[in-house]
Amino acid sequence: MSNRLELIAGFAALLAAAPAAAAPAAAWNVDAAHSTLGFRGAMNGDAFTGVFRRWSAQIAFDPKNLAGSKAVVSVDVASAATGDADRDQAMPTIDWFSAKTQPRATFTTSAFKDLGGGRYQASGDLTIRGVTKPVVLPFTLVLSGDTARMNGSLVLNRTAFGIGQGQWKTGDVVATEVTVTVALTARRAH
Repeated sequence: MSNRLELIAGFAALLAAAPAAAAPAAAWNVDAAHSTLGFRGAMNGDAFTGVFRRWSAQIAFDPKNLAGSKAVVSVDVASAATGDADRDQAMPTIDWFSAKTQPRATFTTSAFKDLGGGRYQASGDLTIRGVTKPVVLPFTLVLSGDTARMNGSLVLNRTAFGIGQGQWKTGDVVATEVTVTVALTARRAH
C-alpha cells in the first residue's frame, strides 16, 4: 500500500512540476485588401517581382504570450503572378510549382522569439512541392489598438524545394535565390 501511495505522490509531484501549457494567444483576422505575400527573383540577370493572389493565414499572436502564439499560412501556388504572361503560365507547371499535384504551400510556426524593438522571428516548417524544410522568418511588428502591421522577408533556395526542374535546376537562367516578402495588416478578432 505504501508503494502505491509513494507512486501516486511521485506522479502528483511530476504533474505539479511540469510546465503548464500556454494559453492560446489572441486571434487576428488578416485584412486581405491591405496585405501582400510576394517574392523577388531574377531571370537572365534581370530582377522581377511577383505576388500570390490567393492565400490565407490563421494567426494567434500576443507579444506577451509567445509560447501561446501560432500561425499557419496556406498559399495557392497557382495564384503566383509577376505580370509576365510566359512566366506566369510556366510557374504552375510541373517544372516549377507543380500546382496540379501540390496545389498548396504552407508555413506552420513552431516558435516565436522577441528580438527587441518591435523585431521578432518566427521559426517553423515551410512545405512547397511536398518538401518540408525548417525556416526562420524575421519580421517587424507594430501594434496600434486592435490593428497589427507586420513586415518580414526571408531568402530561400528554390532548388531545396524542387522548384525548377530539368533545364531550370541550376541558376544559369533563373537565380536559385528567391526572396519571399510579407506585408500584412490584421485586426484583432472579437
